[in-house]
Amino acid sequence: MAKWGEGDPRWIVEERPDATNVNNWHWTEKNATPWSKERLTQLLNGLKIEKDEVKCVVDTVDDCSGEATVNNRKGKLIFFYEWKLVLKWTGILLKNSKLEHKGKITIPNLSEEMDIDDIEITITIDESNDESENLKQFMYNIGRDVVRKQLECYIKELKEEYSKNLILPKKGEENSVITPKAKQPGSSIATETKLKNAANPAKANDTVAGSIGCKLDVRTLKMTEEFNCNANDLYNALTKAEMVTAFTRAPAKVDSSRGGEFVLYGGNVHGKFEELVPEKRIKQSWRLKNWPSGHYSEVVIELEETKNNTQMKLLQTGIPASEFDAMRANWHRYYWHSIKQTFGFGLSISDIW
Repeated sequence: MAKWGEGDPRWIVEERPDATNVNNWHWTEKNATPWSKERLTQLLNGLKIEKDEVKCVVDTVDDCSGEATVNNRKGKLIFFYEWKLVLKWTGILLKNSKLEHKGKITIPNLSEEMDIDDIEITITIDESNDESENLKQFMYNIGRDVVRKQLECYIKELKEEYSKNLILPKKGEENSVITPKAKQPGSSIATETKLKNAANPAKANDTVAGSIGCKLDVRTLKMTEEFNCNANDLYNALTKAEMVTAFTRAPAKVDSSRGGEFVLYGGNVHGKFEELVPEKRIKQSWRLKNWPSGHYSEVVIELEETKNNTQMKLLQTGIPASEFDAMRANWHRYYWHSIKQTFGFGLSISDIW
């Protein structure tokens, strides 16, 4: 017990004139999503790409979906952003017919986990012919670099401008400039967590340093379930948009490709497909909307077809402890029971491993 007049410096409010977030100890967060959407649109909409009698321009930002936050924990800034962008562009070969050709630029994953040079940018054209193929090649060779520079500008502004005033000065620093130690590109909280867990595997299953920046008590769920169908039918029920829409009884977004996103139950469930092996294995990063910002669990579904049915095994790690019981019940009710009822795959008794 601390002596009278002494104590944990985190709670000594006189150390800050405004008595706010002493020594930057507490977790603080800024929502950068609205600002990011506006800034990305400003940087990309109307972007011109011209060289050697070739002129292309980004007409519109057709899709800008995702989120961004800037967080402070113990005086350290943590940036989280994840965006999917689809841009519509028009190109003209000035030396030839001067006909306009249209296409799309797709950026499936702009996030803090990737260096700017590693971000995937795909170029497509609406109609294929000699002229449009030449424009597509131009956009691939030249246009992608121009787009990357605009994305790099967004990241720089997010880190240098939007994080202002998130780290408060300590006593005696009110008039000084605070230079935050921002995370370097290519790093992530998930990476830090893996390194910590690798060094101390005994604690890895009990708590994780989640992307909210604090220790989060988590649990692991293991389930088995039998379905009266073949493995292909069950795999399709979990990965095909029309079948997912059918058993969830709500519009569903499902991009069943590696890195593809899924959004179910009106956005209450969303994540990404990390690995897909038809009829065998589905691996997802998976979260509920009300979980701490940026925290994802990992879901691995294994399928094994037997002579009489298909056995499904689910392993979900990283479930917030307070959600564990509800999560187990909801998998049964909203997934397995609903799939059986919708597609006639039969009801059976399930087990927890």
